Amino acid sequence: MTAPLSVDVNSEGTRAAFQFFHPTGNIITAEIVSALRQALAESVENPHLKLITIEGAGEDFSFGASVPEHAPGRIERVLPEMHELVYALLDAPAPTAAIVRGRCLGGGFELALACDFIFASDAAVFGLPEIALGVFAPAGSILLADRVGSARATRVLLTGTSSPASTWQSAGLLELVADRAVLREEVERWFGDHLRNRSAAALRHAALAARAGTTARVRQLLPALEQLYLRDLMHTQDAAEGITAFLEKRAPRWSNR
Repeated sequence: MTAPLSVDVNSEGTRAAFQFFHPTGNIITAEIVSALRQALAESVENPHLKLITIEGAGEDFSFGASVPEHAPGRIERVLPEMHELVYALLDAPAPTAAIVRGRCLGGGFELALACDFIFASDAAVFGLPEIALGVFAPAGSILLADRVGSARATRVLLTGTSSPASTWQSAGLLELVADRAVLREEVERWFGDHLRNRSAAALRHAALAARAGTTARVRQLLPALEQLYLRDLMHTQDAAEGITAFLEKRAPRWSNR
């Protein structure tokens, strides 16, 4: 069985690469969330760290969160744990970056949005399609608006529309866009140009300072959105119908209740 997460730290201790894996499009499961949180907690012990990168194995970054784990009876545990991962990324002891190839959707997009930088292949596609399942993206509702503005975020959240890397680059979300074949080399070049020769201590504190506004808004607003999701939305008929329809591979039959 393949481990859900691999961690590779370079010989200088300045770069930590986290790569998560799930055979079905790298869906974000509770197991992957737990492994990422543990890896972030352990990274605190490395005083030389200057960049943490997170990427999905294979063709795609992530299809999104595990839909079965979002069914009533399981989501009450899974959603708070995902949000703890968001908090952990905002508290990370070094700059963070998502390296995105292929699809980056739903919970996968939320994970990328919680990073300081997003590096993407030119064929990458990003979106928050939760509305098609009769639900919404709590962390994405805050993070996307913080990164690209309320108008763009509202359109994505309410329509579920996915857009290519070029659209998000124009919106200022992506730090770097490159051909898939050379994306890792371009990320390494970017690291050498911008972070390698900086003080790890300075970068650690500067990253916390740069995230301060976002961190404050997330910590203030996300608990309320989590409760809106768990206490209110998950008690609607349509939230259960959307998840059931997805699992049964059919169109949802909305009752609007």
